[in-house]
Amino acid sequence: MRLFVALELPYPVRERLAQLAGGVPGARWIDPEQMHLTLRFIGEVDGHTQDDIEAALASVTVPPFDVRIDGVGCFGSGRKARILWAGLAANDPLARLQSKVETAINRAGMEPEHRKFHPHVTLARLKQPDGKRLADFLSRNGELISEDLAMDHFTLFSSHLGNSGAVYRPEATFPLNA
Repeated sequence: MRLFVALELPYPVRERLAQLAGGVPGARWIDPEQMHLTLRFIGEVDGHTQDDIEAALASVTVPPFDVRIDGVGCFGSGRKARILWAGLAANDPLARLQSKVETAINRAGMEPEHRKFHPHVTLARLKQPDGKRLADFLSRNGELISEDLAMDHFTLFSSHLGNSGAVYRPEATFPLNA
């Protein structure tokens, strides 16, 4: 089982983000059904480890909070860019939740994540994109801002690779509470 922990975004926001698709040759755009904000990628685990992870995540307590989409960017640059994303505004409650999720995952026996948390929603995966067209996209959409989005739960997802890409399925949902 391949797992990750994420926040689900309201469908109208995912639909709005999907409307940005286009104008970047070499981009494989993400379906709005698959858009989310990853808090922690876990990877392949067995059923027993999944049970331990679910038990650890159930102990995470953070009050509900709001997030806001704020701008677009990419990981990598020019023809070496690999991921096109919508960013999230700096947010202490989001950082606190991610930290507590990381601690819970570590308690369940998983290795710590060594990459710095960079909250984002993947819009497209890129393969040797046209640098000028990518720069135009970033310039045209750089001031993208959403309304405040209420987060009241986080979810443990499984990811199954199929012929048309990954399919995500919620395995467990955890309410945010004080």
